[in-house]
Amino acid sequence: MSVDRLLKAQKQENLEIVTAILDDGSKPDAEYTIEHHFSSTNFDRLEKAAVDAFKAGFEVNDAEEMELEDGSVIFCFDAIAHHKLEVEMLDKACEALLVLAAKQKVDYDGWGTYFIGEDGEEYVDDDEELEEKPVH
Repeated sequence: MSVDRLLKAQKQENLEIVTAILDDGSKPDAEYTIEHHFSSTNFDRLEKAAVDAFKAGFEVNDAEEMELEDGSVIFCFDAIAHHKLEVEMLDKACEALLVLAAKQKVDYDGWGTYFIGEDGEEYVDDDEELEEKPVH
């Protein structure tokens, strides 16, 4: 699928995710941790994508190895940003990251964030504090 088609689908998903989180009562004016997900079966390509994401101003976490249900292995990392949950900002970031992923021949797997209550704390919908469970 072309970057333009992927971006069109991602923009629709961005709107749906932001609307759902805010409709659930997440604090609209809070600063959110946005985790953009990347994966690849090729570690070297993924590493180059991580360097590009870092140069583009994102925090980048260490790559992790994951075994899939079929027994195959992929590598993944998150490019992290901190900003308000605004569709326009997400659309712009997703466009840049989709282009980066295409350039490095890795997969951009969308983004996730956390519900933020009125107290400013990050939570899952059932009020259980989040440790490693982003809401997508």
